[in-house]
This record gives sequence, C-alpha cells and structure tokens, in this order.
Amino acid sequence: MASSTNDVADEFFPFLRIYKDGRIQRLQVTSDIVSACADDPSSAFRAKDVTISVDSALSVRIFIPSAVDLNQKLPLLLYVHGGAFCFESAFNLQYHSHVGSLAAKANAVAVSVEYRLAPENPIPACYDDCWDALRWIAAHVNRDGPEPWLNQHADLDRICLAGDSAGANICHHLAVRAGTSGEQLGRVKVAALALIHPFFGDGAGDRLWKYLCSDTTWLRPTAQDLATLPCRRVKIFLAEKDSLKFGGRNYDEDLKSSGWKGAVETVEHGGEDHVFHLKMPECEKAVDLMEKLSCFINLD
Repeated sequence: MASSTNDVADEFFPFLRIYKDGRIQRLQVTSDIVSACADDPSSAFRAKDVTISVDSALSVRIFIPSAVDLNQKLPLLLYVHGGAFCFESAFNLQYHSHVGSLAAKANAVAVSVEYRLAPENPIPACYDDCWDALRWIAAHVNRDGPEPWLNQHADLDRICLAGDSAGANICHHLAVRAGTSGEQLGRVKVAALALIHPFFGDGAGDRLWKYLCSDTTWLRPTAQDLATLPCRRVKIFLAEKDSLKFGGRNYDEDLKSSGWKGAVETVEHGGEDHVFHLKMPECEKAVDLMEKLSCFINLD
C-alpha cells in the first residue's frame, strides 16, 4: 500500500519532523529574533544588517565597538553560529548578544553570517554561503568596498575565523578553502582560526546527518586539509562534559602531526557541557572563555 503523505520518516523533537515524501516540518520556529541597532548609546557595541546576495538571501550582521574612533583599524572576526547546520540564527538574541559582546571585548569588527539552514538547503549550501561572506569581506581590502564600516575599521591583515559547534566545522573548511583557493581572496589572508566546541566526526550513529548530506567527508578533517591551513594560529575550546570533545582533541593531535607550521593551543573547561558559554554567559568559565578568545583575536 502506498504511504500516506503524512507518514513520518523521522522526528527530532522539538525541532524537526521529516516525512517519507521528503517534506520537512519545523516544529519550533526561532522566535527571539532581535533587530540590529546602530545607535544605542547604552550598548557597548553597534550593529547593522547587510544583504550580500539577493539571489541566495545571504546576509550578515556587522558589529563594531561603540567607542571606536573614526578610521581606527581593528581585527576582523568572521563568526559562524552553531546549531547542527539546521538551527539557530545570527539574528537571534543569543548570538546577537554573544558576537556583539565579543566585538566590544576584543575591540574588533565582527561579521556574523546568516547562512542557509539544512535540510531545506542541503549541505554544502551553508559552507558556500560562509565562503561568499568571506569573499565579500575581502572585497574591502582597498577600502572601497560596499560597506563603510569595513572600509573604515576592518584590518584585513588580521582576520580571525571563529565559530561554535557546527559553525566551528564550517570555519575549518573556510580556512582550508582559503589556503587552497587564495586567489579568490586576493591579498587578504586568514591569520587565525578559533574552534569552540567543534563538531567533527564520521557521521556514524548520527541520525540527523543522513538527512543533511550524503557525504561524510565534511565531518572529517584530513591530514592533507590540515596541512594547507593558511593561518598561523589555531585555538580550540573544549568542554569536559561535551560528547564532541573527542573530535576537538583529535583535531589538535592531527594538526600537530600534519606538517602544518603554525601554533595550536587547546583549552578545556572542566565540569562544563556543550556551548555552556552561550547558555550561561555570566558564569566564571564563560567569562574565562571570552577573555581567552578576545586575547586570541588580538594577537599579531
């Protein structure tokens, strides 16, 4: 007997329901979207939204410290949010507050990418969107790009890629692509890579991944890829109770043995779980993570 259009193939409550006919139902819609505000005198940072591509609806939220001087050059942070490639938004309250606070604390320009989510937009759409965002940033190298804040304040010799969970995975692939397709970035170089509770593995036992992509190579950094990283510095943040920590530890070990010539450091916070710093930003270890990440962004 033919299956009904309402037959469910799998469910990831309370987020997704996937039907046998291929339809996808989001059970929980992001409701805490907040607007950017460029002129809030009470805030430590200013923010604005910019559409990069009308065709793909690719947009970014840009943050600068409120106290930045005219034409003062600051490190550029490209931030990629987590959420299993399927959830969250650069525009929700959690990531707006986190990336804005990071821009203020690190005294940096931050560009947070609103990439297309899987499974409606199958992988590698999210990777391609973030690469397009990096190329858009690179278009400001001569201070004549389309975005005034980047022309005035972004030091494109000091670009740091950073992301949490799935966003850290995307940042790794961005760095690899920058190392192998450098001509697309012109004179712009990626100087540093920060991976916060990164999502790496082999896809084994992951029910969700098979609905996102048939290719598990996106999950496994190879020695060849690691050796091509163009950045001089990598910092990995792990949490003791996070089941994903083993992928981060392996990344550290594999990077050191790959022939890559840079410096890598891993920081593990004891007693904490996955993305604890987003859930409890005021706790002592979250403050420590932000402090270490801010210092890392500003290293030459």
